[in-house]
Amino acid sequence: MKKLDITINWKMRIMGQDKWYPATVPGSVYNDLINAEVLDDPYWRDNELRSLELMKNDFEYIGVFEYEETNDEEVILQFNGIDTIADVYLNDKLLGYADNMHRTWEYEVKDILISGNNKLRVYFHSPTEYIAHKYKEDPLILGTEDAMRGFPHIRKAHYMFGWDWGPRLPDAGIWRDVNLLSGAKKRLTNVYIRQQFNDDLSSVELSIKTNEGPVKISIKDPDGQLIEGTTISNPKLWWPNNLGGQPLYTVTVDLTDNGRIIDTYTRRIGLRTLSVSTEGGEFAHVVNGIKIFAMGADYIPEDNILPRMNRERTRELLSKCKAANFNAIRVWGGGLYPSDDFYDLCDEMGFIVWQDFCFACANYRLTPGFEESILAEIRDNVRRLRHHASLGLWCGNNEMEQFVDVGEWGAHEDPKIREDYLKMYEDLFPKLLKEEDPDRFYWPASPSCGGGFDNPNDPDRGDVHYWEVWHGNKPFTEYRKYRFRYLSEFGFQSFPSLKTIETFTIPEDRNVFSYVMEKHQRNASANGKIMNYLEQTFLYPNDFGTLIYASQLLQAEAIKYGVEHLRRNRGRCMGAVYWQLNDCWPVASWSSIDYYGRLKALHYYARRFFAPVMISCEEEGLLTHSLNINAENNDVRRAVRLNVVNDTLSTREGTVRWQLRDASGAVLQEHEQEVSVPAMTALWLNTVELPGADLYANYVSYSYEESGEVISEGTVLFCQPKFFKFEDPCLEVKFEGGELLVSARAYAKSICIQNQNDDLILSDNYFDLNGGSRRVKIISGEPQGLTVKSVYSIR
Repeated sequence: MKKLDITINWKMRIMGQDKWYPATVPGSVYNDLINAEVLDDPYWRDNELRSLELMKNDFEYIGVFEYEETNDEEVILQFNGIDTIADVYLNDKLLGYADNMHRTWEYEVKDILISGNNKLRVYFHSPTEYIAHKYKEDPLILGTEDAMRGFPHIRKAHYMFGWDWGPRLPDAGIWRDVNLLSGAKKRLTNVYIRQQFNDDLSSVELSIKTNEGPVKISIKDPDGQLIEGTTISNPKLWWPNNLGGQPLYTVTVDLTDNGRIIDTYTRRIGLRTLSVSTEGGEFAHVVNGIKIFAMGADYIPEDNILPRMNRERTRELLSKCKAANFNAIRVWGGGLYPSDDFYDLCDEMGFIVWQDFCFACANYRLTPGFEESILAEIRDNVRRLRHHASLGLWCGNNEMEQFVDVGEWGAHEDPKIREDYLKMYEDLFPKLLKEEDPDRFYWPASPSCGGGFDNPNDPDRGDVHYWEVWHGNKPFTEYRKYRFRYLSEFGFQSFPSLKTIETFTIPEDRNVFSYVMEKHQRNASANGKIMNYLEQTFLYPNDFGTLIYASQLLQAEAIKYGVEHLRRNRGRCMGAVYWQLNDCWPVASWSSIDYYGRLKALHYYARRFFAPVMISCEEEGLLTHSLNINAENNDVRRAVRLNVVNDTLSTREGTVRWQLRDASGAVLQEHEQEVSVPAMTALWLNTVELPGADLYANYVSYSYEESGEVISEGTVLFCQPKFFKFEDPCLEVKFEGGELLVSARAYAKSICIQNQNDDLILSDNYFDLNGGSRRVKIISGEPQGLTVKSVYSIR
């Protein structure tokens, strides 16, 4: 099968106007008009409003390509992504009508093509006018109030219509490749590679099913050596990050006709068993027979302007996840099915991917046409992605079971919505997956206990979304009331870097309650919520930059508190996936990496609280005192209980050390204990009472060490930081010997090192120092204009 990419000689226009502009394919309306300097940056200040208004128009794209007539039996015009409502013409003949951006569209064009230049025309209908019209026809089909009314009526990435972290920028265009495929009528459109292991995983048989034959199969090992046959002895197993390697085998399937190769399918696969255990209400990924504690975050599309997404940008994002010890990523259902690049990189880096189907926070009318469209969408994407080693499970939707269960979004008014829900996610989808990917685990919704509206957000079964901390205004300590089985969403907001804020503001905008700052904050009253939590925790910041720093510490401490608690209860709980990994535009949000790739404090904290071997401290009866400033020093219990969690495949032997210190960092009391922590367990140490500790002037430091090397460490206060009597640590940072040397004269909490452009990536940051010094490696960025601060700076 020959392939011609139709990616050049394109132009576009706004309908009703005569002027044409150069266009890029793959691309989009916004991207082309920005490049033509017709549209200002939609992310600047409140330009979003003018950019949204533009989408009331229709748009036309025309591309010209050369074709030479051949004796090919079949010629297919293939669109891998049309966004979204479009009429497709070739040489002024209507080929069809596209209405789903998540699927592939193909047209037989052999009889329409001519020798020489051929004209491909795509007419895009306004997405905003389309959903407004559909909403008037059927106003009970509703979804989250953060998005534009009517968005569930169109098979377009929902987040484009706005979310509580995203703008209303429903772009349009040919967003993935356009190809002309020519050759024999027979081609490989459905190749399914299955793995059958023996009981001890010492051998695996690859079974390869194709839609056409005969085929010739070849397999190469990770070193490129050809393997005879389809049975692999002593396979090199694929493991999640930090549990082993990610060796990838290459499988090539050649379709032949009279000994001639007429089509080829080549994919890289990882050899492993991968399932989910739900026995007894648990929810745990099982890889190569081992139950894995999932650690990661929820991924959203990396941009609202899709052409800005590319392999290198995705690689940089996922590399930061690997550095932060992720082993899992959940692809949220309100966005897109990621590119092949995303999955290739997850295969290489060792992430288990939880893949939602693209349905989120909305209800749908299951008409015959809609059913046909969504089944084609799912079939296309399942066939495209099912070979990936990283693909851990398919999930029907995001949050819809729990909301339909309580009658939200029209389900109370129209019982048919509830019926359609059950048919889609608990009948049609699992049936299709039984045909297309029977070896993969399917979960009907997130959160869920397995479907059937059986208390879908039950904290003791299945997966859970927990938002009482943040949306419910509860304190961080609330996490300790629960030992969830798998927490797939929980989060806390912060502001992005000041340098990121500068990309969408002018100086007078830089107040968190200004018009522009609130336009870049899509969760109602969230800036006030950050300030409320900040008031409970820190002194009032004395400048805008310090306020940003304090907000990021709040976020990091909140998620740390939850994750450490859940990991201490591993076995009962088997997953902590926080909301959210990334941003699609510059915004205040729940992300740990902002739109420009700058790491917030949370991402550095994640490197520590997702470490394979981690020590943490469960303080007892401490934080609640900070809310009662009138309590006497002796009224409050001072106690700590340490825990070492070992998420590796071998027993770990080491030493636990703790110290009671004063604000200068001087040791007042200390203890050490040898410990042995079996593989995949968490070890509790005995509670330590510290009745003589000063609530406001003493703290505890703790560490786990192996052979003299500190593997994990931390500190804990007996009160909120705003009440602690910090001494000035007189922090200094200098570039020395290719590294940064940080020094402190006293205890310094959450030390933050930044350069002039705030684009340093360090081996560690936002860490505690008990006085003394530490060397930090520079991963990327220039050590120019260095600054350093700690919690002492928040005043």
